[in-house]
Amino acid sequence: MADSISSDSIEPASLLVVGSVAFDNVITPYAEKERILGGAASYCSFAASYFTKVRMVGVIGNDFEEEHLNRLRSRKIDLEGIQRDDSGPTFFWKGKYHENFNQRDTLDIQLNVFENFRPDLPDSYKDSRFVLLGNIHPALQMHVLDQLEGQTYVLADTIDLWIEVERDALLALIKKVNLFVINDSEAEELTGESNVILAGKKLLQMGPESLIIKKGEHGAILFHEDGMFAIPAFPVTDLRDPTGAGDSFAGALIGRLASRDRTDFKAIKEAMIYATCTASLTVESFGCDRLESAGASIIEERAKSLLQLISPN
Repeated sequence: MADSISSDSIEPASLLVVGSVAFDNVITPYAEKERILGGAASYCSFAASYFTKVRMVGVIGNDFEEEHLNRLRSRKIDLEGIQRDDSGPTFFWKGKYHENFNQRDTLDIQLNVFENFRPDLPDSYKDSRFVLLGNIHPALQMHVLDQLEGQTYVLADTIDLWIEVERDALLALIKKVNLFVINDSEAEELTGESNVILAGKKLLQMGPESLIIKKGEHGAILFHEDGMFAIPAFPVTDLRDPTGAGDSFAGALIGRLASRDRTDFKAIKEAMIYATCTASLTVESFGCDRLESAGASIIEERAKSLLQLISPN
């Protein structure tokens, strides 16, 4: 694997990543960038590629340049599952962040070829041991699960849109996943609980084995049958673009679990350390640039620093 983080000589399990591939226009208080490679599958795959072999599933349009595919290939990401639809352009999103980066406005969204995307897996992907379902429609997430063969460990993400318009389908999906990842505002919307601890406990009762609630700059909380675990965000001083940080967190998290082929409480806690540090890279540049190029050694250094920060010794 290219520039990867070792895991005690264990052969990493392959990770299937399914989600959107997009071009983003992003406006922040510092700058504006156009036609940035984005989408959940892109961020998740780049992040996970530091830990394990990634199989990527998504759809691209007739405007998607080969250079972006080469960027993914350079991280040894398997692109057999990328579908090219020449009937139109790639999914597009434009957003503007407020002064403190805590809020953003969607200025434009064009589904384009993503509107008819159906994630049909190549046969070579159906034996994937670990699966990351990006925040696509719950019915499409379920379609992926129906194609898998053998025992799998599934992490699923979602967005507030599906909570609002596809709640029943989302609740059915949650019962079938091992690890559900959601942010604090989505957790409140799904459970009606403004207290994040009460929301987490209620979400666990909905069926997933374990749950992580992301709290942005305030870190994340793990809810598991063996207990709870809270971790702060890695202290970043050069914030440029928060887009994709949550996807990077999820990708690195399950990538780390796949690299060790472990999913117990201790393994998830350890993976959250690496996920937090990997996500911290994403926000330091626009798009995937910093995440893509930083290197495994930077992630290892940050993981050590974060462990020192939270350790009582």
